[in-house]
Amino acid sequence: MQKIIPTRTRLTSDLYRRLCRARRFIDESYHLPIDLDQISDAACLSRYHFLRLFRRAFNRTPHQYLTERRIERAKELLSSGKLTVTDVCFEVGFESLGSFSSLFHKHVGYPPIAYRALAYERRRTPQKQIPACFLIMHRVEEAGRTRD
Repeated sequence: MQKIIPTRTRLTSDLYRRLCRARRFIDESYHLPIDLDQISDAACLSRYHFLRLFRRAFNRTPHQYLTERRIERAKELLSSGKLTVTDVCFEVGFESLGSFSSLFHKHVGYPPIAYRALAYERRRTPQKQIPACFLIMHRVEEAGRTRD
């Protein structure tokens, strides 16, 4: 049995394309200080209508999507270890180190400096990424030899 969606909740293909264009604008401009007016202009919609449609289509507000995009890029930059936390903060478009750190911690579960340390530890000892139950199941010792 096919579920019938009320007409008021359906998005036309034209509207969906516009919303995707706005999301692509966020993906390409996340590092800049962009606001809702600029994003809604990319979709050629009024800011309030755009906000409602974006939330309906993607289950998050444009601001939430922008923050998630910035946090994902920050994780990549922190893992590389080439930039300081402050540099990463400004590189991904945050204007305040405090708000960056608290949002990063909220989304990732670790403050940026701790995340960098974890990423460094994972690169240094990749065998620790293999679950212990898998190693036990396949009789792999820590030294990498199998038992007889």
